[in-house]
Amino acid sequence: MPYPEIMIRPMREDLTRLGVEELRTPEAVDETLQNSKGTVMVVVNSICGCAAGKARPGVALALQHESRPDKVVTVFAGADIEATEKARTYFTGYQPSSPSIGLLKDGALVYMMERRQIEGRDAYQIAEDLKQAFNQFCATTSAATN
Repeated sequence: MPYPEIMIRPMREDLTRLGVEELRTPEAVDETLQNSKGTVMVVVNSICGCAAGKARPGVALALQHESRPDKVVTVFAGADIEATEKARTYFTGYQPSSPSIGLLKDGALVYMMERRQIEGRDAYQIAEDLKQAFNQFCATTSAATN
């Protein structure tokens, strides 16, 4: 059963206020991930404490870096259940976890940060890992989050 929207709205807004696009249906996930050229970062958002104190702030810090994905999107585990399941099908070779962050380039997964890599670390450490991935896989001329 999905979490009540009133409860999770502020957690969604932690990312959407940064310009991160929500994908709330499996069709929206497929449309975006199959048809986007360049790099797309997919944030699997969650209601848990490590999403609130680590993952979402880490994403916010990382998006201030000069090298960023061409597009940043999010699905919400426990709320947009079918969209989250569809997004996870693009994370080949990884077990479902939330929060988690995948980076795709031309539709292929090139980087994955699982929950186990988020727990026990702070937002700055998470941001540093994401920035390293951006440096490796994203062109420095990329647009921020559109």
